[in-house]
Amino acid sequence: MFALGWFLTMSTSFGESHAEEFSVGDIVEWSIWNTQEEEWQLHYGVLLAIENEIRSNRLVSISKVMPLHTPGVELEFFTMGLRLVSHKEDVDIDI
Repeated sequence: MFALGWFLTMSTSFGESHAEEFSVGDIVEWSIWNTQEEEWQLHYGVLLAIENEIRSNRLVSISKVMPLHTPGVELEFFTMGLRLVSHKEDVDIDI
């Protein structure tokens, strides 16, 4: 990718190779440090989108996730901070 101004010329965004293992609709997890309990807490959500955006003057891969613990509040994450739990094709739901 070529950017005008003083940005560097880049062929891929930071985290893009990690993003290739994800698809929209996948179940992903991330962890947040709980300072009161002094342990990592796992959170889960559904991947809504993966986009390349300029953050702090660098092109990076950003993922939008709908968390399962607070539906209706879309969150954004650096894609490399997410872990795959299940591909959308692996989920078998009977309606």
